[in-house]
Amino acid sequence: MTEQFDIVVVGAGMVGAALATGLGQSGFSVALVDRETAPVFDPIQDPDIRVSAISAGSERYLRRLGAWGHIDGMRTTPYTRLAVWDDSINPLSSLLPRRLNRTTFSATELGVSHLGHIVENRVTQKALWDSAASQASVSLMQDDAVASIQQDSRQAAVTLASGQVLTCQLVVGADGANSVVRSLAGIGTSRDQYGQHALVASVRVAGAPGDITWQAFHPSGPRAFLPLHAASGVKSQSESWASLVWYDAPDVLARLKTLPDRDFLSEVQTAFPEELPALTHVAARASFPIARQHAHHYSHNRVVLAGDAAHTINPLAGQGVNLGFQDAECLQSLLHEAKRAGDDLATGRLLDRYEQRRRPANTRMMLAMDAFYYLFSNRIPPVHLIRNLGLGLAQRVPFARNQVARYAMGLDDGSSGPLQAWLKALPKPPFMTRHL
Repeated sequence: MTEQFDIVVVGAGMVGAALATGLGQSGFSVALVDRETAPVFDPIQDPDIRVSAISAGSERYLRRLGAWGHIDGMRTTPYTRLAVWDDSINPLSSLLPRRLNRTTFSATELGVSHLGHIVENRVTQKALWDSAASQASVSLMQDDAVASIQQDSRQAAVTLASGQVLTCQLVVGADGANSVVRSLAGIGTSRDQYGQHALVASVRVAGAPGDITWQAFHPSGPRAFLPLHAASGVKSQSESWASLVWYDAPDVLARLKTLPDRDFLSEVQTAFPEELPALTHVAARASFPIARQHAHHYSHNRVVLAGDAAHTINPLAGQGVNLGFQDAECLQSLLHEAKRAGDDLATGRLLDRYEQRRRPANTRMMLAMDAFYYLFSNRIPPVHLIRNLGLGLAQRVPFARNQVARYAMGLDDGSSGPLQAWLKALPKPPFMTRHL
């Protein structure tokens, strides 16, 4: 069986479902293909171990898609402050007061109600999946996968594992870091492997949900706290959920994963900063390697990439999904222009414009995350002193601090002079391994 569409989007994760929704609203006929079935949300279930810091810029985009109301109707946690500090012990630590080695970003100083929201990936994906399904011109094809892609000067033909064939003008690969679409299109990648893994845990903590998320940096990697919603169905009503992230060597995290719950909580409580609330329960924990990956090209003939299929970054500040939403918004806008002009949706001019807009922005964020990784994983005393002085200076120079905050919030593209010059001057971390 063969069906004709304007666009086939492969991958109904957060980025793919958002793009399909926007394209449907623009009047395109879209096939949205995913190997999974529709996500399910149950308000009494434990939180998803996968969470993202949805920036203010992404929230604005999701509101335009009509999805934010559904997300907020399930559960979100706004945060108004983000703190960053150096928690490592070094011979030079005594030279600086503790208050000097940290900076705090504040919504109040920026004149906004919040910096962003911590949202479970399951919640965001459910809302966007439903938004895409509500579009009359979007057809969801779940529990199916791409087997092959053929292209010519007029169209692309996507053959699914079920045997169904979808013809279209453009194929969008939004199918993640291990993208099948990217591989079938013959687009290569550069991949840098970091020396750390990240352990993520869903925990309950004493007290109501807070309004601050923080990261404390150690030479072995940062340790982060992300507040979630109030816990229901527990004996104490003064507990809430949180997500913890611990970066470290793979063998360290492997040992932590095997500990009994009580021992795990005890070790986390000791290793994390004193700002961590008392831990009462762990629901889930998992670890994964950290890598930076960038496609050599964002398109080839009638295939274009978005989100993790095009780029993955160090998850240090939870910016990956925000970059993906920016890809989707940009591509949607360019395709809308092409439709109005009656142009082919896969012209080289259009897809080149997409890459020219998105590659520099994605590269800037990669460089920013590498800067933090390099500076705070360095055990050399002078570097330790410099980074502490830098954090202290940032706290005392509101203009610089607020410029960085607006960049992280998706309200600034990072192309301003001072920030751009700093990012370009950053050294590449010498301990990352390159894979092509």
